[in-house]
Amino acid sequence: MWTRRSVAGALAATLAAPVLAQGPKRRRLFFDSLSFLPEDMREIQAARLGGMIADVSDLIEVRGEDGVPRYSRNFAANDPAIDKAVERLRKSPFAYLARKGSEIGTRPGCAVFLQFQSTEMIERDLSRLAYFHGKGLRVLQFTHHNDTLFAGGALETRQTGLTPLGIEGLAEMNRLRILPDVSHGSVPTMLEAAARSTTPIALSHGAVRAIVDHPRCAPDEVIRAIAGRGGVMGIFMMSFWLTRRNPPTVADYVAQIRHVVQVGGIDAVGVANDFPMAGQSNLVKLHNDNGAGVKEYLEWWRALRRQGVPGFDWTPEHVVIPELNRIDRLERIARALEAAGFRPREVNKIMGGNWKRLLTDVLG
Repeated sequence: MWTRRSVAGALAATLAAPVLAQGPKRRRLFFDSLSFLPEDMREIQAARLGGMIADVSDLIEVRGEDGVPRYSRNFAANDPAIDKAVERLRKSPFAYLARKGSEIGTRPGCAVFLQFQSTEMIERDLSRLAYFHGKGLRVLQFTHHNDTLFAGGALETRQTGLTPLGIEGLAEMNRLRILPDVSHGSVPTMLEAAARSTTPIALSHGAVRAIVDHPRCAPDEVIRAIAGRGGVMGIFMMSFWLTRRNPPTVADYVAQIRHVVQVGGIDAVGVANDFPMAGQSNLVKLHNDNGAGVKEYLEWWRALRRQGVPGFDWTPEHVVIPELNRIDRLERIARALEAAGFRPREVNKIMGGNWKRLLTDVLG
């Protein structure tokens, strides 16, 4: 059980731990390809992160006549949001703003790459890409579930790809060296972005459709397209998109990673979160009781079913893998990979090396 007290204990133990020596015994790089800056920045050190992609976008929930909750990320909210994140990193001894992949490991603490999980704040003004890049934005997602002016989202009744504006925007992202992120995109969006981008692309957080048949999960053709261009896919922690089995286990998470390796190769996969750093907060409060915790998702799930969005014709029974809904998840995943037969060199790539390579390739 991971409680507020045990989080505090982990923080204290981590802060008291000695710095490891450089050389053969150097600590393995742990990289989380989608999380959020925690309220207590010491959690970054407790998680033993050497790098992360942090979504710093600010969102507003909007409900239409159909009752389906949607999330808006406009310019007015997100211009100050990125400034706030930069200032928090400036003041923190546990993390620093990273602008290039080559900066990972060059300073004490965690290298943080700022991301927006949508292009809504860009609207039709492509000059805002350079504006936000100047503030520190380094990863940009085309869409979050729903269609945007740039691209088609995964959770729509009609699947569309990049728009003419999205094609122009992708070219500008390539010019600026912003990493294109196709998470939450439709299959046409993901395939077109992989084909048109002049740099590798990322699917920062997602899952495998061959295991769970859902539009939020990537089919093998997408995994191959991303891998074929040198990109990386992060497997996240949202268990109802990792397995239909109940209860979900760490073995189910390892199975997701193994599938990406089989389809795209060992250089194509990494670890993501998509929850707060210490775990999905409500599930932590519920001692990881999935039966109780899943209820908060059911209104949204059933609304999309009524709307006719494919993939929502079943009802999820869980939200998290209990053993991984905790701040030391990365250490647990590394041990599980080793126990499953992955060689140390392969584990190093999965746990962080692949993201460091991709971010260095794209950002410098």
